[in-house]
Formats: sequence, structure tokens, C-alpha cells
Amino acid sequence: MKADSDKVPTAGRLVVLGSAGLVEGFSLIGAEVHPDADPDTLEQVLAGLVKDGSEALVLLESGLAHAGGPWLNRLRNEGGRIVVTELPPLSAPQDYAPAVDEVVRAVLGPEALK
Repeated sequence: MKADSDKVPTAGRLVVLGSAGLVEGFSLIGAEVHPDADPDTLEQVLAGLVKDGSEALVLLESGLAHAGGPWLNRLRNEGGRIVVTELPPLSAPQDYAPAVDEVVRAVLGPEALK
């Protein structure tokens, strides 16, 4: 029987959900992509990652990142082996404002990001 320190590390998964135009580029680098995913697809993918014990970085286009849902909310609150983050929308990257910006302003003041 192997000790935990003898285990061969497994590669984490890169999973991208969003519009077809955005996710196609990620498929070129070997990411698992879900083009034109909706909130139901997102929840199914996240549930599958949790249930199979995967380590993953999940990139979501803005609309999906704000869709909510039990698995999305759970993973954001838990942290750990599945990291979920947001990508700017392909059609309007200038409108993107990461959620962390609000936290930084709350902690450091309204001028912190200028």
C-alpha cells in the first residue's frame, strides 16, 4: 500500500463555460469547454466535479458567474479543490468589473483602484 506522499499527483482540470466565441479559444489549449452553457449546464458541470472528486479551475463568463445556483454558491463559499472565477464577456470587456473590486474599495477606500 502506498503512502500519501508516494501518490502521483493528478493534473487539475481547466473547465470553461460561456459563449461559444469565448470558450473556443480555450479549447485550443486543452481546456474542457462548454459553449453556450446556461445556468442548468453550469450546475450539472459543478455537481459532477464535486461528485467525482476533481481538482479544477472553472472559468465562467460574466453572465454565468452571476447566475447563482446551489452548486455555484456552495463552491464559492467553501473554497478548496475547485476554484471558480469570472471572465469578462467577449463582447464588452471594457464593462468588466471583478467582484473583488468592491471588497478592495470597502477595505482600502473608494480611491484605492484609481
